[in-house]
Amino acid sequence: MMTRKIRKVAVLGAGVMGAQIACHFANIGLEVLLLDMPAKELNESEKQMGLTINHPKVRNRMVNQLLAKMVKNKPAPLYLQSYVSRIHTGNFEDDLHRIKDCDWVIEAIIENLSIKQSLYSKIEEHRKPGSLISTNTSGIPIQLLLQGRSEDFAENFCGTHFFNPPRYLKLLEVIPSDKTSREVIEFLSDFGERFLGKSVVICKDTPAFIANRIGVYSMMSVFHLLDEFEFTVEEIDQLTGPIIGRPKSATFRTCDVVGLDTLVLVAQNLQKTLAQDEKADTFRIPSYIQKMLENQWLGTKSEQGFYKKIKADGKSEILSLDLNKFEYQNRQRVKFAELEAVKVIPHLHKRFKALLKGKGKVNLFYQKLFLGLFAYVSNRIPEISDEIYKIDEAICSGFAWEMGPFEIWDAIGLKNTLPLMEELGYKAADWVYKIADQDFNFYQLNKGKKQFFDIATNDYRVIPGTENLILLNNLRSSNTIWHNEGCSIINLGDGIINLEFHTKMNTIGSEIIQGINKSIELAETDYKALIISNEGENFSAGANIGLVFMLAVEQEFEELDMVVRTFQNSMLKLKYASVPVIAAPHGMTLGGGCELCMHSDKVIAHAETYMGLVELGVGVIPAGGGTKEFAYRLSKEMAPDDIRTNRFRDKFLSIGQAKVSTSAYEAFNLGYLRKHVDEVIISKKHQLTYAKQTALLMLEKGYTPPLRTTNITVLGNEGLALVYSGADGMEVGNYISEYDKYLSIELGKVLSGGELSIPTKVSENYLLNLERMTFVKLCQQKKTLERMQSLLQKGKILRN
Repeated sequence: MMTRKIRKVAVLGAGVMGAQIACHFANIGLEVLLLDMPAKELNESEKQMGLTINHPKVRNRMVNQLLAKMVKNKPAPLYLQSYVSRIHTGNFEDDLHRIKDCDWVIEAIIENLSIKQSLYSKIEEHRKPGSLISTNTSGIPIQLLLQGRSEDFAENFCGTHFFNPPRYLKLLEVIPSDKTSREVIEFLSDFGERFLGKSVVICKDTPAFIANRIGVYSMMSVFHLLDEFEFTVEEIDQLTGPIIGRPKSATFRTCDVVGLDTLVLVAQNLQKTLAQDEKADTFRIPSYIQKMLENQWLGTKSEQGFYKKIKADGKSEILSLDLNKFEYQNRQRVKFAELEAVKVIPHLHKRFKALLKGKGKVNLFYQKLFLGLFAYVSNRIPEISDEIYKIDEAICSGFAWEMGPFEIWDAIGLKNTLPLMEELGYKAADWVYKIADQDFNFYQLNKGKKQFFDIATNDYRVIPGTENLILLNNLRSSNTIWHNEGCSIINLGDGIINLEFHTKMNTIGSEIIQGINKSIELAETDYKALIISNEGENFSAGANIGLVFMLAVEQEFEELDMVVRTFQNSMLKLKYASVPVIAAPHGMTLGGGCELCMHSDKVIAHAETYMGLVELGVGVIPAGGGTKEFAYRLSKEMAPDDIRTNRFRDKFLSIGQAKVSTSAYEAFNLGYLRKHVDEVIISKKHQLTYAKQTALLMLEKGYTPPLRTTNITVLGNEGLALVYSGADGMEVGNYISEYDKYLSIELGKVLSGGELSIPTKVSENYLLNLERMTFVKLCQQKKTLERMQSLLQKGKILRN
């Protein structure tokens, strides 16, 4: 059988979803054809240019404008702005024939059955036989779309429902028809996971598929519970945010971002099409939502929804909607004793039991929210899915929940929740009572693999697609060989160990420094290689600023010097370890987290890695070897005939402006990642598995550690002159404060190797001493302490 390859993709429809889908395919290096409707008349600008209605600029105006607008969006749909060159535009009338060269055609036009079917008949005239065809529909049954299509079209057609924004939300729902070939389903599962970095869930062709069916039900439940318990908008968002493992946007801020009209449309469609659903009434629109629709208070798109941003005294302020008075008011501070009590519980799965235990208003709210959800999802089997893991994966990947409904149910306790559910009027499906009688759970860990309870076989099965993956969550309980409060060392097998952080935001303090040194010691004596990775939201937000601030305020500068020296020495141990050291960052990789990566033999970065040396924002310079490493890399990059001051300027600005990459690809441009050494992987799920494979290949090839660096060329006064002139210009232009200028010059002195009259060769230790002494010196400055205090107390960077 011929192996299917995707080289060129066509996206039909350049609206919000179509243009973003095109951008994500461009992200992974594919050529993309993006088509939309042609313009039918000239605008004033085109008339003045003397263009005719048939000119390509006129005909393709709509698609080009939509793409240009999308590329400027924040968060950015492209890993790098330059990737837009991979997207070629056209229109349906002049360019549809170009799909004959495409391996996959994705339709993302208006949700109208007849318009889609009309387009499909035209696609059939031009597509090459065997090419993939899919629709991004979220509301039209796949079977209806296939009416009148050829056998080849039907075999290669299915739904591919991306979630907005496609670059960032992990879920891709694949919805086959009964005519879709098995090969197409298997190909899309693999391609979606490995190439697009998605969690692919194969769905049944039911209304709203899986994620929106459960996610919208949950949101509508909250709307009705708000009425019942008389909570405020702020209180609901406090109750339904990070405290229960959901995004900071919680319920109502999410509604504002998505658009209240969009959410209501989905809910109304579900209410109409789900007459047999035992909870169809939950999709009924509450009166206060109806009133907001009438007022056109739709959220971000109408500049007011549940929240409204205003400017007062030159400052932005966010108001919240009082649903009783229907007036906007200053946001109220929310504090629940029940939430304060569980904040000390670090692990989410242990928090749920405490939240549901009790008789208070908050406890009762959670009981109704979760027990109602449990009953609902159990009764959706086998309607929307035959397997429970698909529901959990869809809701976690599509709505960014940390734990899915069945995972939460396990955490609270399957068997002991059933009586309370019945007491509150919720009835779980019969199959739940059967597995409860057998004392089973929904999931179990077995030999490092997560298994789900398969109702069809009445036994556990490994979650499909994870058989060969290494996932720390599955190994932690059985393979941890050493741990302290801040980190764990886990045996991955084949002589490879992994150091995992689990502090708040994975900040680096004494526990993690201890873990770094212990992991190197173990790897060098009893194992073969070390990987540093974790499955937290972020790889590391950097050093523990609270500790630095405390030592600086108490003027314990000798101890502070020792703390920095210890971190520097730990970074050197990583760099010169006798075994391969691989860092696998993702998410925020800042300050010390970035420095750790820069001292590793190799970095396998997830595409969504936001990397940067951001220390100047809190009034210090990178002192864990970050500034030294930039000087070292600058020295290696400089050729004899190079304009070296240009390279120096680029390196200086990355640190001096505290630049953070918006993707792993941009981290190469900023100098944090090394071309031809470090790599990017699109799939987070495959990252650790690939990192281990890379470590084994390095060993097989014959690994030798790098030699100690003794001859780093620094520019001295040549580099400093550039720093002084640049800082002066920025200050005169009011781009930086006087203190920013002072910090820039102190950074420049370290990066230049000090006030040396000519370019000079220096050692690594020379630069580390210079960087450390400057760091301690800056910690003695009042304005640096003010910056640290602002970050710690307000979470804001102060520009003083």
